[in-house]
Amino acid sequence: MRAAAGAAAPLGILVAAVVLVSVNLRPAASSPGPILEEIRDGLGMSAGVAGAMTGLPGLCFGLFGALSVWFARKVGATAAIALGLAVAAVGLLLRAVTDSVPLFLFLTVVTLAGMAVGNVVAPAWIKARGHTVVLMTVYGTGLVVGGTLGSAATAPVTEASGTWRAGLGMWGLLMLAAVPLWAWLALRERRSPVERQVGDGPAPTGRIVKSPTAVALTVLFGVQSMHAYVQFGWLPSIYRDAGISASSAGALQALLSSVGIVGALVMPTVIARGRGLPALMISFGVMLALGYAGLLAAPATVPWLWALMLGIAGLAFPTAIALITARTRHPSVTAQLSGLVQSVGYALAALGPFAVGLIHDATGGWSLILVLLALTSVPLTLAALRVARPTYVDDEL
Repeated sequence: MRAAAGAAAPLGILVAAVVLVSVNLRPAASSPGPILEEIRDGLGMSAGVAGAMTGLPGLCFGLFGALSVWFARKVGATAAIALGLAVAAVGLLLRAVTDSVPLFLFLTVVTLAGMAVGNVVAPAWIKARGHTVVLMTVYGTGLVVGGTLGSAATAPVTEASGTWRAGLGMWGLLMLAAVPLWAWLALRERRSPVERQVGDGPAPTGRIVKSPTAVALTVLFGVQSMHAYVQFGWLPSIYRDAGISASSAGALQALLSSVGIVGALVMPTVIARGRGLPALMISFGVMLALGYAGLLAAPATVPWLWALMLGIAGLAFPTAIALITARTRHPSVTAQLSGLVQSVGYALAALGPFAVGLIHDATGGWSLILVLLALTSVPLTLAALRVARPTYVDDEL
């Protein structure tokens, strides 16, 4: 993955680029959940297909994320991100106007494929350009803000406009707004000579899967991403089945997501200082179990409390994202780690929403699902404690 003159771009431009890519990598995944019933009614989509659709983000991020490192090596990291954004924007805009279920699903896959490139390549792009703590703080915050906006704004826009198409289509316009700057950065790199090589000497050549830290980080990311996409796809339905309105359910999902903004702002700095990580990791698992237990016992009594607890547990996500750069030295290793963590992690995560749909259809309720989700707090905590150790993946290869 080459570094060109873009590496010397002013910090303000780098921050703007990171903001534009990060806020666009989640709304397409989080926006369908609050209006899933309206989409199903509008397209005549079955419950089984809807369940499969909720699993597409994790599946596509895993599948196409595995190819993203290779793609970035061929065209350059900046060009790969620019092309991914352009493809995703086209997919989002066309998806909002189709009446065909197969075409809707195909365009969803196209959109998620473009986003997968940004997911995997962006951390390595940041590592290669310095200012890692600052840019990873911006990047992690943007991811959470984007996911929160997708949850909070989609249902109100749908209700105000009278159509779910407006609620989904607006995210295509936001995605499109990111393309010009990234295209300019890609052209700038192609036209300018390479100014410097990044990394401290040659990259380690060992297989990334031989690193215990890399494997543990993959487990942490996979389990937490599974919960994120189960929550994107099904949490509003859990709340709505408990008698809560669509807008309120979307707001509760947004509350859950918004808690992650705090984590995204502070976790890169916390990790860099190396203090208090084990205690934080344990708290993520505890909050996860308690949040699902509350949804099981009294979903509509204090719904905000359960969303808040799950949101605190969700701080494992910005933590895992920040650890991709914090646990590596060389940008090439960062790219490999990002590819492993996000491709395998999202593939594991894809099973969650699909399994939730199957179990819900089979049982007609949420009790068994919530118990199983609470139990996954155990592997999440164990993996989190392993990556809390101040170890570099480069040293384990």
